[in-house]
Amino acid sequence: MAEENQNLRTPIVCVMGHVDHGKTTLLDQIRGTAIVKGEAGAITQHIGATEVPIDVIVEKCGDKRLADKFIVPGLLFIDTPGHHAFTTLRSRGGSLADLAVVVVDINEGFKPQTIESLNILKRFKTPFIVVTNKIDRILGWKVHEGESFLSTYNKQTPEVQGLFEQKFYDVIGHLYEQGFSADRFDRVTDFQKTLGVIPISGLTGEGIPDVLMILLGLAQRFLESSLQYDINGPGVGTVLEVKDEKGLGTTIDVILYDGTLKKGDTVVIGRLGEPIVTKVRALLKPRELSEIRYESKFQPIQEVAAAAGVKISAPDIDDALAGAPIISATPETLDAVIEKVKSEIDDVQIQTDTDGVMIKADTIGSLEAMVHEFKKANIQIQKAEVGDITKRDIMEASTINDPKHSVILAFNIKVNPDAQEMLDETLDLRMFRNVRVFKNDVIYRILDEYQDFVKEQEEELEKLRSDTLIKPGQFKILPGCVFRQSKPAVVGVRILGGVVKNNTDVMLPDGTVVGTVKGLELNGKKVPKATVGMEVAMALDGVTVGRQVKEEDILYVHIPESDSKVLEFEIFDTLTPDEQETLEKYLVIRRKDKPFWGK
Repeated sequence: MAEENQNLRTPIVCVMGHVDHGKTTLLDQIRGTAIVKGEAGAITQHIGATEVPIDVIVEKCGDKRLADKFIVPGLLFIDTPGHHAFTTLRSRGGSLADLAVVVVDINEGFKPQTIESLNILKRFKTPFIVVTNKIDRILGWKVHEGESFLSTYNKQTPEVQGLFEQKFYDVIGHLYEQGFSADRFDRVTDFQKTLGVIPISGLTGEGIPDVLMILLGLAQRFLESSLQYDINGPGVGTVLEVKDEKGLGTTIDVILYDGTLKKGDTVVIGRLGEPIVTKVRALLKPRELSEIRYESKFQPIQEVAAAAGVKISAPDIDDALAGAPIISATPETLDAVIEKVKSEIDDVQIQTDTDGVMIKADTIGSLEAMVHEFKKANIQIQKAEVGDITKRDIMEASTINDPKHSVILAFNIKVNPDAQEMLDETLDLRMFRNVRVFKNDVIYRILDEYQDFVKEQEEELEKLRSDTLIKPGQFKILPGCVFRQSKPAVVGVRILGGVVKNNTDVMLPDGTVVGTVKGLELNGKKVPKATVGMEVAMALDGVTVGRQVKEEDILYVHIPESDSKVLEFEIFDTLTPDEQETLEKYLVIRRKDKPFWGK
């Protein structure tokens, strides 16, 4: 057993969910598990992560015999809350997180980031559980700190149990709507087929033993082969964050998931362009609470083995990318490692389109998630980058003529002050005012806002087209309704199809353009247009009744070839049935001698 443990790293667990639903409280409760029992040294604080060893979990679950059932060394919880950590912790082909916990407030139910978390997990096929938090806030709930869910549930009154069941199965219903078969964890027989949902209170610790037990069980059952690692191999990890630390300069927070990393090692770190090659100046971990008197929050260590979170101080790492790989190398392996890191970053060079929007995100993983969602929605992407919005981005977007593409879609990032100045209407920089920035920390909200914007643009364009396009129209000169023969001729007409507007040319069925509509009257009142079925008086300039036209002639609105193309190939489906029929008759006339007219 001990020998196996040496080659099995700690599973990495991400905690996700909507803001204020209790992700941090849950992590605090897990972090405090051993401290309550005076075992402060047992929980190991890492940079960006908390390691809970197997013996602490077993102690919390209250059954020491469980130690013999598990061969994983414990659980490594990522402290960075939300799906930011999940999308940042990436390895080629998927997420670095082995397991995930989605936190839902049982009293509030599903929120935007809940749904987004589920979509991300579904895409990466990551095993996960759902915890319905804040059961202690259910009306009448009696708290039993630190107990398992079933233990505390069985001590509640039937009325409280009924209220709980109602709220709990609302969550199960929401999960079903998202495509998941789910049930309460103690009723699940196969966690591969049914999603386990664990009711908890992050505040009181109720249900926490169940969370730890189920996560251990999932890790052991489904992940054993993927947790194998070589403790003597090169250190391999992912950059979680790039930070400026007082007294240290730029540092990187790294989650190491394979091998061992030592002070003085040469490391290759991903960035846009050629990878960074540098030496580890210092490996740092957080100081224990008992050492808080030290001025520095960190203490140096000589080496670190997977899985672990560690802060690295090294020269020339300002351009390191969150979500990029970091791998240690020897002089013999350096070229191969550089190529490996470069190819992994190149894999993220998003397939872009000739036209489209600009997207920007905080990390590589977030960028990939955005591209996935936007491509699925058939949104063209011209440029995709990691980082805050810059002055250059605004300038690039302003050169795009199509308002639907003169857009920056930004996830979880800031607009730099000089870029914001260019967008502000207080400055007389009218050339930049066409640039629209859609910024949010929920990807599908950005998507929804952009799609609403596109719809508005298309409606405005359609209205503009409707106002300027010459639509199909057909009318008949009524017998006995010639009121003036010329200059202009005034005749009574019936509209047989489509629409006839003022200032449009008209033609005979042989294709001859004979005059222009100069006025329309209905019941003695001037009108701008006449539609199918209406009988109106029409002033026709340029014709003489009895010469170019006569009573009972059928005439058509003359449509220019450019307008005809738009009507036939772009907006035909938006025309009314009589407009469609009239256009088809018109095209037959125009194509009698010119088969390719308007094509």
